[in-house]
Amino acid sequence: MRALLLLAALVAAPTLVAQQAAPADGAVAHAQDAAPGSPRASLERYLELGRDGRYDDAASYLDLASGQAGAGPTLARRLKAVLDHYIWFELGGISGEPQGDLEDGLPPDIEQVGVIPGGAAVPDPVRMRRVVGPAGERWIFTTSTVDSIDRWFDELPNRWTLELLPPVLLRPGFGDLLWWQWLALPLLAVAAWLVGLVLSRVSGMGLNRLAARTASSWDDLLIARMNGPLTLAWTLAVLFVLVPLLGLVGPAESLIHTSLRVGLFLVFFWALLRSVDVLGAYLLQSPWAVHYPASRALVPLGGRVVKAGILGMAVIGVLGELGFSVTSLVAGLGIGGLALALAAQKTGENLFAAFSIGIDQPFRVGDFVSVEGTQGHVETIGMRSTRIRTLDRTLVTVPNGKLVEMNIETFAARDRIRFTTKIGLTYGTTAAQMRQILDGFEQVLRGHPDIWPDNVIVKFVGFGESSMDVEVLCWFQTSDFNAFREDRQEVLLGFMDVVEKAGSDFAFPTRTVHVVSETAGGR
Repeated sequence: MRALLLLAALVAAPTLVAQQAAPADGAVAHAQDAAPGSPRASLERYLELGRDGRYDDAASYLDLASGQAGAGPTLARRLKAVLDHYIWFELGGISGEPQGDLEDGLPPDIEQVGVIPGGAAVPDPVRMRRVVGPAGERWIFTTSTVDSIDRWFDELPNRWTLELLPPVLLRPGFGDLLWWQWLALPLLAVAAWLVGLVLSRVSGMGLNRLAARTASSWDDLLIARMNGPLTLAWTLAVLFVLVPLLGLVGPAESLIHTSLRVGLFLVFFWALLRSVDVLGAYLLQSPWAVHYPASRALVPLGGRVVKAGILGMAVIGVLGELGFSVTSLVAGLGIGGLALALAAQKTGENLFAAFSIGIDQPFRVGDFVSVEGTQGHVETIGMRSTRIRTLDRTLVTVPNGKLVEMNIETFAARDRIRFTTKIGLTYGTTAAQMRQILDGFEQVLRGHPDIWPDNVIVKFVGFGESSMDVEVLCWFQTSDFNAFREDRQEVLLGFMDVVEKAGSDFAFPTRTVHVVSETAGGR
């Protein structure tokens, strides 16, 4: 699907590029300073009439013999087709003076405007001569040029299309492509894509066989990710072979070739982006990533930075291929970059802080953290900020530049979880019962499989306002808080069994009020 979208973009590219190009006529660059009776003005008028399909009027610019008058419009149309195919007129190079170029070595009333390579050993000249008629002075194509029109036309590679298609489809459209060429170009592109799809499958099978012979896995991953770029590359290659069938005029052919080169740029940078993904996945699966936990956050972050750089190079490369001044663009980016750096200090600070987080690894994606009162799981570590999903399922976004200066508590990094509580027993508990309860509590703790046995504290710590208090302090050897909850529940239930067996009970807040009666004499 991505290949089809890119292919559609390439088909539409000539229209976009044509807006930067010269005028719509396939062989005319508009000239403004020509005298009305000059060769340049006459040639321009003939080309304009041919572009509009007014070949009856265009025939007046041919020096027709008496027996050729009826064939004038046909000859005018054929000459226009020949000129479009072989010559791209830069009218600025043709004389704009009424008398023509007097220093070209030709007679004063003859002007050569181009040559037709054809199949002859010596190119055929295309000449015009000056005539004076009722409409005034102008230049028309010479008799020798008119007599050669049929021969030149018969040698055109796309002559059959010019003979069979209706005149409306032979008119130039956007980008100097004739309308029939615009209609044929999408069909040609789809055919090229189908052939490219088959060729990419075949070449992919060959590459997979080569990759299967190697012991590494990165080449297998790379080939699996290159289906899209490979299909587009083959499609462009097939299009390059098929485009000559359209018989494009010089500027239109140049326009299509520019679009194909832009497509090659897209293939190259698309393949680079896919390679970055493959390299990142391969690094995360490598032994290096296992021994270097920081890579799990650093590699994706570095991949984003590399992709941003590749996209920047792609934009510059495509703009340069389209004819824009890349040197001026880069110079402008340098000056603008300085201003941007001053205006985006915080952005740069956040970017470098993101790398600092990736290298120092105070936390990783998925860790449960507490950042100055905000508790939650780290959802993403981006280039600008880090997002934390709180227990209330809200999303807290903290800029990386500020995050590196905050106190961060990472719960996922702990190797055990502390359990501490104070248990109150009723004042009816005897000393023997207290000793039995203390021993029972410690046995419950040390008998638990997840307890950390090096430090288990169970002590009678004093007499409270309404209870005799026992302090319990220990650690469970787990980093999973859900598992800790299960362990804590088992221990507390064990404490209840111990208290019940000892014949004591848990205290709750009480207050004893002594009421003393007073006699009248005591007042």
